[in-house]
Amino acid sequence: MPPPLLEVRNLQHHYPLPRTRLLGPRPVLPVLHGVDLDITAGRSLGVVGESGSGKSTLARIAMALETPVAGSVRLLGRDLHALPTRELRAARRDFQMVFQDPYGSLDPRQRVERIVTEPLRALHRPTRREAAERAAEVLAQVGLRPGDARKFPHEFSGGQRQRIAIARALITRPRLIVADEPVSALDVSVQAQVLNLLAELQERHGVTYLLISHDLAVVSHLCDEVLVLQAGRVVERGTPQQLFTQPQHPYTQALVAAVPRMPVV
Repeated sequence: MPPPLLEVRNLQHHYPLPRTRLLGPRPVLPVLHGVDLDITAGRSLGVVGESGSGKSTLARIAMALETPVAGSVRLLGRDLHALPTRELRAARRDFQMVFQDPYGSLDPRQRVERIVTEPLRALHRPTRREAAERAAEVLAQVGLRPGDARKFPHEFSGGQRQRIAIARALITRPRLIVADEPVSALDVSVQAQVLNLLAELQERHGVTYLLISHDLAVVSHLCDEVLVLQAGRVVERGTPQQLFTQPQHPYTQALVAAVPRMPVV
């Protein structure tokens, strides 16, 4: 069996809180308690849980945007949080992120070509022609037209803006994409389009996904495995079918029971 592309071990994290006494110890808010996970290349792992369960913190640490109190995040065998700054910057070619808000994550003052080539320019200085060619390539991959590269984010719908965000994530040809609630800000009809696009890109390019979501239907649509996070602890893991038809942990059972169901007419 091949080694995992992403391997997270004993991840622990907390956030400092304001002091309650001038000379007393500073209290902390525990967020993650020894989280373990791994993803094989070309597969998708969904992380589900209610708000405050630690999902987004896990995503930020997996992206090396925050440093954990303890534990390790290894991508392609490299401990991301142990890499020197220059090596970490170079390693970012292999992992990118898609954020929840497709408008808030795009600079409204920049044209689309500039936005989607930002990760490329952070790694090296592409020529103007190279940047334009790569932008056109990834925009085509996400179903946008070459002329869209000259437009601004406000000229697109919410679903199109999320396609732009996905194009930006694809520009470095990453091995891993971390998607934090990538469709929660979109209309239901548009959600399916974006999820189908992510699945198509995975089939075409072998991209690996770590998908963060509170929506069980979303992870069931895209993910091979699902990890259930409760108050910063992993309480259950399995295939979508296993977890959503025969959940074992009471917390997972409560999540499944809370999914709205169409009434039988």
